[in-house]
Amino acid sequence: MNDRIVIPLWSFGLFIVLMNTTMFNVSIPSIIRDLGISANLGSLVISSYSIGFALSTAIYSRLSDAVPIRRLLAVGLCILGLSSVLGIFAKDFHTLLTTRILQSVGAGAMAGLGLVMASRYIPYERRGRAIAMISAGSSMAFGLGPIIGGLISKYFGWNGLFVVTCLVLVLLPVLLLLLPKEQPKPFQLDIIGTAFTVVGAVSLLTAVTQLSAIWLAVSVLSFAAHTWHSRRVKEPFIRSELLVNPTYQKLFVVGFCIMVLNLGNLFLMPLALSNLFGKSAMSIGLTIAPGAILSAFLSRFVGRWLERYGNIRFLLLSYGIMAAVMAAFSIELAASPMIILCGYLCFSPACSAALSALNNETSRILPEKFIGAGMGLMQLIQFFGGSFSVAVSGLLLAYQKKASPSASYQHIYGVLFLLSICSLGVLMWYWHSTAKQDTVKSLAD
Repeated sequence: MNDRIVIPLWSFGLFIVLMNTTMFNVSIPSIIRDLGISANLGSLVISSYSIGFALSTAIYSRLSDAVPIRRLLAVGLCILGLSSVLGIFAKDFHTLLTTRILQSVGAGAMAGLGLVMASRYIPYERRGRAIAMISAGSSMAFGLGPIIGGLISKYFGWNGLFVVTCLVLVLLPVLLLLLPKEQPKPFQLDIIGTAFTVVGAVSLLTAVTQLSAIWLAVSVLSFAAHTWHSRRVKEPFIRSELLVNPTYQKLFVVGFCIMVLNLGNLFLMPLALSNLFGKSAMSIGLTIAPGAILSAFLSRFVGRWLERYGNIRFLLLSYGIMAAVMAAFSIELAASPMIILCGYLCFSPACSAALSALNNETSRILPEKFIGAGMGLMQLIQFFGGSFSVAVSGLLLAYQKKASPSASYQHIYGVLFLLSICSLGVLMWYWHSTAKQDTVKSLAD
């Protein structure tokens, strides 16, 4: 496989897929107005895609242990592209919601299979560069999505947003031509385990957003049933070998926390710019975009730095920068929009580099037979962490009605700062434990 061609194309495809999340954020007011629906129904346009995307990412990755990547990619992108065509002509809420759910079912292929492909077919000495480029596509999508979405919505309406996602149909034949051919292996997807995972994740997010004890009970029962079921099947959807591996557990926690910081910050910054400084949607996008562009520019160097300095050192440096930005926002957020602009210029490249290093380190410690399951589960917890962060941040803002707007945002950033310090401690713990393992191994040799 010629990764110098495949990886840039894949990164562009992932950019389109992830931008499909952020583009719609700025169009929700017009969707609510045009379709005559409530704000709660309007929020389903965003949340349905995010939840479905996270779950389908894990499913595609898990299937890749037996089903050829080319076949899975063809199925996923066809679902995504054809559902996007349907979205162009959506005129009512039910059609729009159905389209977004179908999009999420297909979109997970691009995110889930990218890291599996890099881990399986790119040598470790070049893998860091490939994963860094894939992460850069994600960063650009989060930063530029609101701007592109705002422009398209302004001149073509929200239906025009679906045209962008149709571009994946152009990428598909090229990627199918370049990807290596694989032979399918005997495998049976754990349908029951998959269903328990989907119900558990969705009900947990619903419990958080609705503050519902009933949905929390449903989530707990679903995960308990999944644990019981996994002990009775040969190939469970979530491999217990991963969950009991102390090394993987620590990286699992770090991956969750990175996306809590990332999407929590991306949720709070536009609100702060709007409510504290009266910025328009376009001004907000232009404030956030420089950080995303810088992150994409630096991605060409991140892979080399990972090879030179190692994943863990780079993770520690990136985490330190993110923690420093969270501390600055918790103290000086209300001083000026330039605080947010400069903070995100530091935060976005650091977060992108942290994700690259984390995913590269995860691919390094996983045995070949667990690549699909391990990378898929890691991405699932990352996306779930992001959705969880947005839900909790929204609740915390609503809870602080008596506080001033600036204090409300600063308090939440204070919580994110504390979380970054705690997860940095977990990362230090991982570094110490792996260093000890390497020492023991070298002495044994």
